[in-house]
Amino acid sequence: MSEADTPTPHHFRDLLHAQRVWDTELPSFDPASAPAAPVPLFHAWFAEAVAAGQAEPHTMSLATSDAEGLPDVRTLMLHDADERGWHFATHATSAKGRQLAARPYAALGFYWPARGRQVRVRGPVVRCTPPPSPAPLHARATGARAPARAGAPIEGVATAAELHRAADAAWDRARAEPDAKAPTWTRYVVEPAEVEFFQGDARRRHIRLRYRRQEDGGWTRELLWP
Repeated sequence: MSEADTPTPHHFRDLLHAQRVWDTELPSFDPASAPAAPVPLFHAWFAEAVAAGQAEPHTMSLATSDAEGLPDVRTLMLHDADERGWHFATHATSAKGRQLAARPYAALGFYWPARGRQVRVRGPVVRCTPPPSPAPLHARATGARAPARAGAPIEGVATAAELHRAADAAWDRARAEPDAKAPTWTRYVVEPAEVEFFQGDARRRHIRLRYRRQEDGGWTRELLWP
């Protein structure tokens, strides 16, 4: 992008304030009809997001803490959601892998604007044992497998050319050895302590239903306001 194409601060603010939120008919949600545990409701909302045409509903934000206790966040892919929790994978040697090793607690955020919905998950994070089957990795496209099998991320790449060389080498390895293992590729599970379901409303009568894990393993539900 050239300097001439860069919006001025005034133009940026005009663009920002002109954006619409939930410019569509939103569904209703009766929290009294919600199931006793959060995962079945997550499964239902996910299926409805897919049916509504939500782009990449399986992506989520993962928030962790760094060595100084400062927050860090990025977007990645959900691998599963079951009675144990919400699953994702990354290199144990990556920044988030190192952060989780030092402070094994995280938060997840899903946003499905096609339905005006958010889901937030917080809880301790554990590594899957035994290691998960490599089948999900094998099933992914070459473009997705390549960075997973590249090993530890390259930090501080000097030039775009260096980045392209590393990426091309990873693609070549993924094509040549589709069944090769990725030693540092690790699956993690966020075991939920809290799960919040947010249903947006055009008149700002948002519904926020929070599940909280109890000592006996059960769940309590409560409505939050605002």
